[in-house]
Amino acid sequence: MVGAGPAGIYVADSLTKKEPGTEVDVYDRLPAPFGLLRYGVAPDHLKMKNLAGTLQKVIENPTVRFFGNVELGRDLTTTELLADYHAVVYTVGASTDRPMGIPGEHLPGSIAATDFVAWYCGHPDAETQPVQLDSQHAAVIGLGNVALDVARILIRNPEELSPTDVPDTVLDALRASQIRDVHIVGRRGPEHVKFTLKELREMGELDGVDVIVDPAHFADIPDELEKNLQKMVDEMRSWSTRERTGAERRLHLHFYAPPQEVLGTDRVEGLRIKAGDGSEDLPVGLVFRSIGYLGVPVPGVPFDEANKVVPTADHRVVGGQVEIGEYAAGWVKRGATGVIGTNRSDADHTVEVILGDRDQLLAREVSPGTALELVRSRVAKLVELENWNSLDAAEKALGEKRGNAARVKVHTWAGMLEAAGHTLD
Repeated sequence: MVGAGPAGIYVADSLTKKEPGTEVDVYDRLPAPFGLLRYGVAPDHLKMKNLAGTLQKVIENPTVRFFGNVELGRDLTTTELLADYHAVVYTVGASTDRPMGIPGEHLPGSIAATDFVAWYCGHPDAETQPVQLDSQHAAVIGLGNVALDVARILIRNPEELSPTDVPDTVLDALRASQIRDVHIVGRRGPEHVKFTLKELREMGELDGVDVIVDPAHFADIPDELEKNLQKMVDEMRSWSTRERTGAERRLHLHFYAPPQEVLGTDRVEGLRIKAGDGSEDLPVGLVFRSIGYLGVPVPGVPFDEANKVVPTADHRVVGGQVEIGEYAAGWVKRGATGVIGTNRSDADHTVEVILGDRDQLLAREVSPGTALELVRSRVAKLVELENWNSLDAAEKALGEKRGNAARVKVHTWAGMLEAAGHTLD
């Protein structure tokens, strides 16, 4: 398994349950497992975070081994993996943002949601704050759950994040934030949102936040919508008639408002959006782009540049090094769609194909143990289950020190490796 996020661990779990005794090695570039759950789920979604306990049980299975701080293409090649294992499954997710393609989107103060999410989730690649939260107005472009997450983290009282796993540096930066107005901007109407109902309702329940949306946006919505979508439209419509409380923080929803240009010379000074037959300039000093995640190429693995995924047919990699033996699961296969639970059924379907290929896979000549032998010789600070458990314990101790958090993330490469039991050079 290449990738220890939910997709990869669900594949390992499904394999070992459907074919007891199957040995599965799970490699990941990072020193910690759980991928999207750890570094993509918003820190205030504590119930979802508890899923980590379920995933932990999988990597504690005696026939499953976790190896962190191992990067494909740097520490091990695809060819070396295929020479060792009967089957290799790529589950590396989607880690970069989809560009908007409008003037000014790369001005300082315009930032990909992927970078901002990585920062507030304590990803070690985001060791420094990606943007100064020094403007009163910020815009979040997009109508999906990530856009809601970004907007919620920006607008809610930062003290409400103290019981979460956000690093102290993140909490301090949010406490110092000047943002008081967040504008969620979508190019389509309320009936086209990609939110989930639970996340949407959270936005209307934030303490000290007024939600502002124009009632006119709901005038031409079709009468018959899918049941869940209808509930979301009704929820947003109720916000449009809600009396304002005079709260010091405000969330504005703009529909039918395709972004046309990020304004500014040396940094973001505004966002021009379509408004009716003309345009409107929002006085924002920060823009967060959240219109989709894209996959990135995996060294030695075929990649569909147009769709930013590993090309597959019935879960098998197309154009790989072997005819039968390479598979993909999760976002790197199907694109950044669905929620974390979607990866469970995807993993089951992938495993059914792998088990259906069993005879052809076992007919391949491999040399078990050779890949791990190479990794041990090349990676001085290899993170195995024992090391991860040490890092896990260190984060829980930080949570106790804060006083009201189950854990606080160690968020730098050096800090993670040291907490995992390695001596730094």
